Amino acid sequence: MEKEKTDKKDHILDVAEKVFSELGYDGASTRLISGEANVNMAMLNYYFGSKEGLFIAIFERKINSFKTLLQNINEDETMSSWDKLSLCVDKYVDRVVLNSYFHKLVNREVSLSKHSEINDTITNIIMTNILEFKKVIQDGVNNGSFFEGADTELCVATIFGTKNFIINTPQLASRLFEKDILSAAYLENEINERTKIYMKRLLKSYLVTNNDQTNP
Repeated sequence: MEKEKTDKKDHILDVAEKVFSELGYDGASTRLISGEANVNMAMLNYYFGSKEGLFIAIFERKINSFKTLLQNINEDETMSSWDKLSLCVDKYVDRVVLNSYFHKLVNREVSLSKHSEINDTITNIIMTNILEFKKVIQDGVNNGSFFEGADTELCVATIFGTKNFIINTPQLASRLFEKDILSAAYLENEINERTKIYMKRLLKSYLVTNNDQTNP
C-alpha cells in the first residue's frame, strides 16, 4: 500500500514537472495537472495541499535525491579530490540531459518568477547542491590537491553556467552547435559526453598541477 502511494505521488510529480516547465507557475493549474495525471483533485490536494506545495515538492524530490548522491561521493575517503569532482561532474551532466524539463523549470522560476517567497524557497533548496560542489573543490584546495589560489566560486559557476547556456538558451545553443539542441537524441548521444569531457579537462587544467592533459 505504501509503495502504491509513493508511485502515485511520483507520477503526479512527473506530470506536474512537465506542465510547470511548459507553462510556468502562473500558467499551470492544479486542475490541468490532475487531468494530465488522470487523478482527481482530492487526491492531488491530499498529497500536496496546494499548487505551491506541489511546485515545491517537485524541487525537493529532485534536489534532495541528488544531494544524497553528492554527499556520498564527498564522504568517500577512498577517492581523491579530483576523482570526487570528476564523478560529481559526470552525475550532474547526466541528470541535466535526462531531466531537461526540470532544468528549464529551474531557470524559468529562479530568474523570472514574480513570487518572491516561492523563489526564496526554491533558491535555498537548489543552493544545497551548489554548496556540495563548492565543498568538493574547497576540500581539494585545503588538502593541497588543487591549486592554492583556485577561485572556488567561479569553478562552480562554470559548471552550472555551461548547463544553463545549453539547456536554457536553445536558440543560441542550436546556432552555436549547428544542431537542434532541443533534440533529445542529440543531447543524449553527443552533447552529454562532449560536455563531460570538456568540463573535466577545463577544470583539471585549472585546478590540478602537473596533470595529464589527455585524460579527463
